[in-house]
Amino acid sequence: MEKYIPDMYQKSIYAIDYHKLKNCGIRFLLFDLDNTLSSVGENKPTAKLKKFIEELKQEFEILIFSNSPKKRVMGFAEELNINAVYFACKPLRRKFDFVLQENKLQENEVAIIGDQILTDVVGGNKVGITTILVNPISTKDGIWTKWNRHKEEKIIKKLRARGLFTKGKYYD
Repeated sequence: MEKYIPDMYQKSIYAIDYHKLKNCGIRFLLFDLDNTLSSVGENKPTAKLKKFIEELKQEFEILIFSNSPKKRVMGFAEELNINAVYFACKPLRRKFDFVLQENKLQENEVAIIGDQILTDVVGGNKVGITTILVNPISTKDGIWTKWNRHKEEKIIKKLRARGLFTKGKYYD
């Protein structure tokens, strides 16, 4: 069950203590796109998100790391002036390993921030990077994500019953 437990859990990307991450040696952030940085239906980043990412870029290297298709991911990446990996195939470790090798990173220097346990948290935990779960921005999801959310709810019930994770009980 430990593969499903995030290292940190916060309400949104804006609630994360990035200074704490920096002090722990994190220097590279992988952000999921859909329902983490942006709602599924949005085609461009909001002004708030643009400003936020610009501020974070002063302290961290940032990469969008998404299972979404190239056109969607690269549109956001260009607007935010950051790099991206599309069709990341999370939770498989292949593209996680690629990012680590390509950027000459150690696992303890990287965090993934996302809204799904079965993709973002499990994938990050497989490779040993810091995993940060946030609540989804909206309830609108793609078909595969809807299936994942249903499975996640069952996992969360088991975790809560064992006192390992409670949805809505934030920690860092």
